[in-house]
Amino acid sequence: MASALTIIIADDHPLFRGALKQALTGMDGNPDIVEAGDFEAARKAAESNPNADLLLLDLAMPGVSGLSGLISLRAEFQSLPVVIVSASDDPATIRRALDLGASGFISKSASIEDIREGISLVLEGNIYTPGGYVRGPEQDSEVADLIARLRTLTPQQSRVLAMLAEGLLNKQIAYELGVSEATIKAHVSAILLKLNVDSRTQAVIQLGKIGAAQAAA
Repeated sequence: MASALTIIIADDHPLFRGALKQALTGMDGNPDIVEAGDFEAARKAAESNPNADLLLLDLAMPGVSGLSGLISLRAEFQSLPVVIVSASDDPATIRRALDLGASGFISKSASIEDIREGISLVLEGNIYTPGGYVRGPEQDSEVADLIARLRTLTPQQSRVLAMLAEGLLNKQIAYELGVSEATIKAHVSAILLKLNVDSRTQAVIQLGKIGAAQAAA
């Protein structure tokens, strides 16, 4: 007998989590659903459910800024597909989400049928985008360069960068990741080099530009 699907819903609005649950409970297999109301709860849900099949992630949640949450989750949970579910469904946001590793993008204005279709396609190993979306090149050359640089980071470097963005000190990051402070310093140096910046602050500002660009798009 096949084991039930496990799907994590990460959204800070209980009503929308309820709408997603309604869509999911009508799918084949009646998946197990884990809810998270902020980013840290989403990370802990992924950690507690290592065999989860999918994570549905809202872009605008407490504890994270825009697409930086996607970067962090993709770095820490590489085998877990992440689908962005957002009201910000302009082509630029969709493209950047996909460029940063999302397995799909579902608009919050989508019908329950479209949500089910999108989730089913991703579970089958496909990429889902809203109807009518055409993936084109990044229009902002600075953002395109930044995304290309971010994609050169190792998974551990991506996690360290996300923690820098949260304001954690090297020793706090070392404790969280179970490594030495010297190892974190080496990671930070590598991050600065790859992002072509001179300080931790500049690295965090660069990361924020994706979210800022996304919000302004």
